[in-house]
Amino acid sequence: MKIAILSRNTRLYSTQRLVDAARARGHVVRVLDPLRCYVRIAPGHVAMRYKGKPVRDIDAAIPRIGTQSTFYGTAVLRQLETMGVYTPNSSDAVLRARDKLRSLQILAAQGIAMPVTVFGDNPDDTEDLLAMLGEPPHVIKLNEGSQGNGVVLAEKRSASQSVIEAFRGLYANFLVQEFIAEAKGCDLRCFVVGGKVVAAMQREASAGDFRANLHRGGSAVAVKLSAAEKRIAVRAAEALGLGVAGVDLLRSERGPLVLEVNASPGLEGIEAVTGVDVAGAIIELLQTRVGDTPRVARRGKTNAT
Repeated sequence: MKIAILSRNTRLYSTQRLVDAARARGHVVRVLDPLRCYVRIAPGHVAMRYKGKPVRDIDAAIPRIGTQSTFYGTAVLRQLETMGVYTPNSSDAVLRARDKLRSLQILAAQGIAMPVTVFGDNPDDTEDLLAMLGEPPHVIKLNEGSQGNGVVLAEKRSASQSVIEAFRGLYANFLVQEFIAEAKGCDLRCFVVGGKVVAAMQREASAGDFRANLHRGGSAVAVKLSAAEKRIAVRAAEALGLGVAGVDLLRSERGPLVLEVNASPGLEGIEAVTGVDVAGAIIELLQTRVGDTPRVARRGKTNAT
């Protein structure tokens, strides 16, 4: 199988682990910087080139698309899909997950439990918006932030209003959520691959912070999930159409709540903490889904030269 990994940096841990896992299983793998890919779009004849050379005969693609290159990266991924290339996370699924508001609306429509969330634009509505949410503390977060960036805890209503005004002054899209105090600064990262939770860890915020992201100094330990936690993680990934996802949960008094779903979850923390070969599980998913199906059959009538 010929595998393309869409990544801007070959030296990143997650990218290198996927390369190693693919090669260990006898596959040919190539890392493509999505910003160096360019495409030709025409009826019946689509094409892609990379650094002056044609991209062809790719069987599967793994998107590792950062927030700064969402638009272009998903366009490149969509072109590969048009060329008959299999991907566990389609371009549309990546876009659904990257937009926090859209993803929460989809999850809510599926009846998947989450923290109560409100969203509004006009300053005149802020007071009523917060009344819809309830008493503080409130968590205010940028709609397309990642790794805990752009997330603020406001402990008083006046603080919530000030942060909201500041975000509006920056013309930023944001959400306001209830704060789940009983989680005590901890969350669960559930790594879902092919409809199964293959690894999970509990992350705890560093002293003085409420964000449990490892990139912000949080710590983590391997954790055993309940059956309910596994089910909701898998349901959340499936609702967004993701074959590979990092689903973040909070343990609350009313059961597990989905905090966020990540379409390009990092491998370093989860593999180090759990000892699970998550990269290998992703490659094995590709093997299962692509199998022996000829690429030309998947592509149909599309010309991928």
